[in-house]
Amino acid sequence: MLQENLRNVAIIAHVDHGKTTLVDKLLRATDAFRANQQVEDRVLDSNDQERERGITILAKNISIEYKGVKINVIDTPGHADFGGEVERVLRMADSALLLVDAFEGPMPQTRFVLRHAIDAGLAIMIVVNKIDRPGARPEAVVNDSLDLMMDLGATDEQLEFAMEHVVYASAVNGFARLSPDDGNDDMYPLLDMIVDCLPAPDCDPDGPLAMQCVTIDHSSYVGRIGIGRVYSGTIHAGEQILVVKNDGSRAMAQAKQLFTFDYLGRTECDEIRAGDIGAVVGIDRTDIGDVYTDPENPVELEPIEIDPPTLSVVFEASTSPLVGRDGDIVGARQLKERLMREAENNVTMRIEELGDKTGVEVAGRGILHLSVLMEAMRREGFEFQVGRPRVLFKEDEHGHRLEPVELAVVECPNEFSGKVIEAFGESGGTMSSMQAGETHTHLEFKIPTRGIMGLKNRILNATHGEGVFYHTFSEYGPYAGELGVRNNGAMISMSTEKSVGYALGTLQERGTMFVGPGEECYEGMLVGERSKPGDMVVNIARTKSLGNQRSSTADIAVQLTPPKTFTLEEALEYIMDDELVEVTPKNIRMRKRILNAIERKKDNVRRGKVSK
Repeated sequence: MLQENLRNVAIIAHVDHGKTTLVDKLLRATDAFRANQQVEDRVLDSNDQERERGITILAKNISIEYKGVKINVIDTPGHADFGGEVERVLRMADSALLLVDAFEGPMPQTRFVLRHAIDAGLAIMIVVNKIDRPGARPEAVVNDSLDLMMDLGATDEQLEFAMEHVVYASAVNGFARLSPDDGNDDMYPLLDMIVDCLPAPDCDPDGPLAMQCVTIDHSSYVGRIGIGRVYSGTIHAGEQILVVKNDGSRAMAQAKQLFTFDYLGRTECDEIRAGDIGAVVGIDRTDIGDVYTDPENPVELEPIEIDPPTLSVVFEASTSPLVGRDGDIVGARQLKERLMREAENNVTMRIEELGDKTGVEVAGRGILHLSVLMEAMRREGFEFQVGRPRVLFKEDEHGHRLEPVELAVVECPNEFSGKVIEAFGESGGTMSSMQAGETHTHLEFKIPTRGIMGLKNRILNATHGEGVFYHTFSEYGPYAGELGVRNNGAMISMSTEKSVGYALGTLQERGTMFVGPGEECYEGMLVGERSKPGDMVVNIARTKSLGNQRSSTADIAVQLTPPKTFTLEEALEYIMDDELVEVTPKNIRMRKRILNAIERKKDNVRRGKVSK
């Protein structure tokens, strides 16, 4: 039976295409939202990290009431590192809005989420945003979007539906149109098309209860909160339900509280009916894939499998000589407690304390996945240090070593394709597809996850910043052997002092500096990169010897090149096994694991890396 008063719609895009602005304008177009002055000035729950990075890192739900129809809007993550979220939340939707920029067209992140939406069989409507942008080409972008859907294996029904349901919008100006030039100045055409054309949930409201948990929220008061869609029946507050885990185990539980999504927040309710999306409180240790069903007539639903983590890093309390200067939270116990709270809420990460209690190992889907957690913690006032990301290996039934393999895609101008292929070849990549167009070349590679680390900057340099590079986990494949490591050595500070411009002027002739004059440095800290192999201990505080003679040219100011700065992801990709990244609220520094130069030499001798 169709629930005509419901629509469950996912939005496919990334933030740069105006997803947040579009949903905000849709909210403000509804009468009920405008009438509620308490929420008139609220904005969507999109944190600073997402705006800075141009991606959505967590799936979110809101609802809109329009013409007596409740529209549940699901905001999907737009990056492959957060694919665990994407695959699950699309199960709650019956249709999707493919939001594309009228100038840029579909982006690589959009391609990733769109593939999952097509595989899920969703009805897809195309929304071309920013049609007021100079150079906008809305008709061409619609054709590009249809071509992309065809490349990703969309069915004839999905392609035909998308061709017939296209909306042209400018979210920042608050209008949506059925034609780029029809002159409409409000958002109602988009809302009307959602209500009139997108499919309603097909469910059985009179059948036995079947609800599946696809997202986990966490509260310090009530514990885990299971969020999902009711596929059949109705769940009532206070009733006893059967919880079926992914492994088949079963247990009875009580649904103590129920919530449905109400605009930007949640409203407590007595029941959640078939087709609607809601949250359930009271299920102890609920997890992704749990099915809440009728104890007398249990319903079986397809289990949800989360992509396995492929990279891990070890979080440790900071041992830097400058510890405590930037952050308020520096203790190992506080660090462990924060990460264990994250383990309750973030089911896509595996977080475990090391056996020797020296740190906490956090495994995730990629560098970005891990760095988002680090960024959140440093903004909370934590100081900590992390080691080099380590790839998680497996073994097959014959005892052979397997490692994660990524599918990497690069789109670049034709003249740079040779350099891109060379860069992948040096990192262990194998080209699987090459499509040359009039101006750009589309390249696809299979490459070990180990080879991906540090490759992004090389691709951007090789393509003069014009290449688009993204990757997603493909499979576990045979171990590819040793891959190339950083060729150039590091410049390492020999003392804990502030850097001096005179010393930096001499050192910059021998490599690239990571620090500028007047910055706090300490013994063992990486202050630059040599132009040759092998590490070099340097004095960054050396000053000019003063004499009693003067010269017309001796006191000419030192001309310093601006230092190279690293983002958190770039620093994690740059360091070697014997190095660490120190993360504080104000700084990201790289250092040697053993700070003292003499102790480092002794350790290398013990490990057999150098002779006595």
